[in-house]
Amino acid sequence: MSMHGIDGGRDRGGKNLIRAGGNSGTTRSPALVGGSGVHLEYSDGTVLLDASNTGGPLGHAHPAMVEAVVEAARFPVATEGQLWAERDAAADELVDIAFAGETDWVGGVRFGLSGSEVNDIALSLAQALTGRAPIVARERAYHGLVGLARDVTLQPQWHGGLSLIDGGVRAPARTTEVRTIAGPDGGIWRTAGSTAPRHPDEQELAAAFPGAAAVIIDYTQGGRYYDAEYQERVAGAARDADCLWIADEVVTGLGRSGSWFAFQGASSRPDLVTMGKPLAGGAAPAGAVVLSKRVLDLLRAAKWQNYSTFRAHPTMIHAVRAHLRVVRAEGLVDRATAGGRRLAAALIELADRHRCVERIAGKGLHWTVELRGPDWHRWFSDTGTPQPADHVVAAARSHGVQIGTSDEAGSLFIAPPLIITDAELDRIIEALDAGLTAADELLSRVVV
Repeated sequence: MSMHGIDGGRDRGGKNLIRAGGNSGTTRSPALVGGSGVHLEYSDGTVLLDASNTGGPLGHAHPAMVEAVVEAARFPVATEGQLWAERDAAADELVDIAFAGETDWVGGVRFGLSGSEVNDIALSLAQALTGRAPIVARERAYHGLVGLARDVTLQPQWHGGLSLIDGGVRAPARTTEVRTIAGPDGGIWRTAGSTAPRHPDEQELAAAFPGAAAVIIDYTQGGRYYDAEYQERVAGAARDADCLWIADEVVTGLGRSGSWFAFQGASSRPDLVTMGKPLAGGAAPAGAVVLSKRVLDLLRAAKWQNYSTFRAHPTMIHAVRAHLRVVRAEGLVDRATAGGRRLAAALIELADRHRCVERIAGKGLHWTVELRGPDWHRWFSDTGTPQPADHVVAAARSHGVQIGTSDEAGSLFIAPPLIITDAELDRIIEALDAGLTAADELLSRVVV
């Protein structure tokens, strides 16, 4: 197997970098030194199948992405304020390819630097257009940790502040009023109760929406996956309150959910769509906000005073265009659909055999496995003690597969590259089986 990487940092460990999560821990994991296709290579010689990386839809060092970045390096820095034909072409391709069949309502594209940033852009635009401040979001949502995006991130541990290792939280204050509605809570398997999705009732919607500037919904965060009725209820409430509906497709956009966008699972259409993570095929940070024709019409008599030097940088733009072409040419949206069916059947079989499993939910190539353990409502990541999910990840790594946790005590997510093969999906299931066995053993030693 050919690996591509830079060896300069092998086994050294920097002294000055402040890592995500802070520097409270003393144990260092092996450093990432390379990767190719669906695999990652680490400084201790370990090679892992990457089963949880929503930012790498084409895996690692995809030839089309490498070529795009090399080509972009020959261009001058083109700021957002400069006219540049390549950026115009990227916006056209995004609409023509990803939004094919949706152009009757799509009005235009604004590029950004990340999903967090474009969520903040969309939310601040909604406040400016409506003259209102409150925003509606659903419980356990994650929309980023920048500006208004942080305000509407409602997973308890992702507050943007400090989780103290000895217990407790010091979170920054919110900048705007956020009204919380129930999130969907369905799935394909659970130990107790119904697997049917949960929907906010009329009374809850009537209390949250009046006077709101916008409602923002995502389609995977916290392991919550929407059904059509949930979306229709939210969209209807937004329409009745004359507030804007923002579909956060930062994770699910461009095929991850088994369709180009998760909102396509229902008939309603959003006022704004935000994209991030996979947009540039993993080759560069990227974001975009797509405005409906309705919203674009509201901007005709105004200057949108929101600017950044490096939005739509040449590296990002070349990578976006290359990524869109690969997804279309290789049929990766259909691949996500087929892979999702295979994973669903295998995950149900695992859940039936492992007593540690609480719930299984997902779509396409994004799945969540929830374990019995701490209640997510009270999980603030304010401890250094290994949690059930950590034991699963460690056991899976020993079987050659990297699974993600989102820093939750009992939540695992599986999101391999869209180029994954059936044989590689089976390897993920085998490693997860070993991880869940470790969690079963842990559960037998503690009182839950």
